[in-house]
Amino acid sequence: MATMRTEPDAGPAASWSLVVPLKPLVLAKSRLAPALDGATRARLALAFAQDTVAAALACAAVRDVVVVTDDARAGAALAALGARVTEDTPAAGLNAALAHGARTVRAARPRAALAALNADLPALRPAELERVLAAAAAHPRAFLADAAGIGTTLLAAAPGAPFTPCFGGPSRARHAAAGAVELAPGAVPGVRRDVDTPADLRAACELGPGPHTAAALAALREAAAPTPRASTAPPG
Repeated sequence: MATMRTEPDAGPAASWSLVVPLKPLVLAKSRLAPALDGATRARLALAFAQDTVAAALACAAVRDVVVVTDDARAGAALAALGARVTEDTPAAGLNAALAHGARTVRAARPRAALAALNADLPALRPAELERVLAAAAAHPRAFLADAAGIGTTLLAAAPGAPFTPCFGGPSRARHAAAGAVELAPGAVPGVRRDVDTPADLRAACELGPGPHTAAALAALREAAAPTPRASTAPPG
């Protein structure tokens, strides 16, 4: 997997390093299990991550994206998009993976501005992400709540500020209690819309998913379509 090189900090036009955690694909998106089998959930989880990373890398405010994963298939696919991939050596859950990714970034650039970003944002738009990061730059630590208003999809830490992720469940309240400022950057639905349930997936589709998710969903619909029955009528 790729390692980070020690480089000088970028200018303000591309100053953020994003850390994106991704669990092994076979374990991903378990809340979609009532509707989708394991292989389909794994394919969609990878597609979500590909669209998330591609949109993040296309954002003018983003310098680089570090993906923390132990999944070789996902790591290869996301590295091909331009992400830096590091193994989840703590293997101690989501927040430990994020902290490990942050240490990886700051080992190379101690003054890096960091943001943790969910890997399941298939409708992410670079311009929306840029708006969120611009708002985050005004605070030492800040976060964006998810569409449900319960969780968090992005947590930012300015250069020199501590990076203390509290993701999982009602993380909006935990991040606020830890002193991070809740962002209100206007309409940024693609940054808020993570996907855990079938209803979330429908909502992301209404926003317009990225090309990897769109392709995965098209293949799923094609596989589910009934096969035309061959005619049994005798030749005329």
